[in-house]
Amino acid sequence: MEKNLQKFIEEHEKKVVSLSENAALAYFNASISGKPEDYQKAAALELQLNKIYANKEEFAELEQIKESKSVKNPLLKRQLDILYNDYLGKQIDEELLEEIVQLQTKNENIYATHRIKQNGKSFTDNQVDEILKTSKDSEELKNFWIASKEIGKIVESDILKLVDLRNQSAQQLNFDNYHTMSLSLSEQDPKEMDILFDKLDDLTREPYRKIKNEIDIYLAKRLSIDTSELMPWHYQNRFFQEAPEIFDTNLDDYFLDKDIKKITSEYYNAIGLPIEDMIKNSDLYEKENKYQHAYCINVDRSGDVRVICNIKPNANWMGTMLHEFGHAVYDKFVDSSMPWLLRSHSHIFTTEAIAMFFGRLVSHLTWIEKFVDIRIDNKESKEKKIKKNLQMNLLVFSRWAQVMYRFEKEMYKKPKQELNTLWWDLAEEYQDLKRPADRNEPDWAAKIHVALYPAYYHNYMLGELLASQLQDYLTNNYGHYFERKEIGKYFKDKIFNPGAKYHWNELITIATNEQLNPVYFVKHIS
Repeated sequence: MEKNLQKFIEEHEKKVVSLSENAALAYFNASISGKPEDYQKAAALELQLNKIYANKEEFAELEQIKESKSVKNPLLKRQLDILYNDYLGKQIDEELLEEIVQLQTKNENIYATHRIKQNGKSFTDNQVDEILKTSKDSEELKNFWIASKEIGKIVESDILKLVDLRNQSAQQLNFDNYHTMSLSLSEQDPKEMDILFDKLDDLTREPYRKIKNEIDIYLAKRLSIDTSELMPWHYQNRFFQEAPEIFDTNLDDYFLDKDIKKITSEYYNAIGLPIEDMIKNSDLYEKENKYQHAYCINVDRSGDVRVICNIKPNANWMGTMLHEFGHAVYDKFVDSSMPWLLRSHSHIFTTEAIAMFFGRLVSHLTWIEKFVDIRIDNKESKEKKIKKNLQMNLLVFSRWAQVMYRFEKEMYKKPKQELNTLWWDLAEEYQDLKRPADRNEPDWAAKIHVALYPAYYHNYMLGELLASQLQDYLTNNYGHYFERKEIGKYFKDKIFNPGAKYHWNELITIATNEQLNPVYFVKHIS
């Protein structure tokens, strides 16, 4: 059986390695151009890949090998587990598979090229984010917040169709729904995820209430209104997924007129994780019709790793660059001698954890002094404020993640329910936001992840948990670690090099001497 599996893997790689590289490049190029024909090219290549995994004869062969329980070689066994899950998820009707890919691609193009309209003008996401963050005019805030939700009405019917199609695919594979299937095939037990999120709810509910009260008092005073008048558009971003900086730390001021790209490169080079080659192939600044968010893509699993960003000289984009190149160094430094199937991260949330770990550096003044090359006065006083802001941000994000996790779970479980009501019920319950009166619009559909990255968002929260665990471990073992090459070596040896060789909990145990533990996240918000 091991010989049969090795032969299967060799034949499989002949079919998918080059094709997956071409598909990744096509998607990367489409993200930059925004052209429908480029998105269609990417979709066609993705469909070719999916059809390979949809092959029922090959899946039957894998199933036979797996059920024999004869594969003992650890590397082969791990590849078998990955292949089996990848194939299982595509064992659906070919027409259904094609319909899902085409509809998702259509909406990728819509989200990428959509620009928010207000007062007869077109605004980028960066511009709207700045207005929501800085304006003190409640009417202006409301108008831009409502305008930012308009895309929800454009894509709502397509998302509902996608939910139905994804559920059909799950039910063809004997799963209750797509959410259950997605977690299960990514080696996460849905019941364990529920327990974890319930535990996080219990641990964060009271600390959040206290911090939310502080935020409300600050915002009401800033906007010259009563706390009872605060509405979702007053919280300085579109979904209240980040906390307002209620302690004035002026982090943005440190990055005005600074070369964010250069700072990012110099930092990673300082810890022995050079990224110049990846920066060269990336696309980092705004362009018309370009995808407005940020992501990292591993093109060939052999070192060609690229990042999409839309850099502005502020703290947010500094953190985003550190975040995305955290993903990138993970992909770049996977041991190249590993089998192709294992030349990836252990789990999507382990790479999120690395990205979040590095993204947090933007909130450390010692790091800013060193790599932005400035002197900061009253450093100790400012550090206390920054720490408080970071704690607030982590708490606010944890409550927002509760909304996303529970919304998607319930949406796939009961897609015919009134989703607008569900969305605001959850926002009230977990974020303590007041739903706008007489508003019955698909605000949930304005969140890009619901349409394009289904059943994914909880991994950001798991990433925050692991980032806190890694931060605690490294602080205890390396002390002041911001610029030490030992940190780069630690990540390469313990997390990057093994790739997908280990199940995620085994990898975390190897790296930190214990399994994933939310106690460290709670410690960082206390």
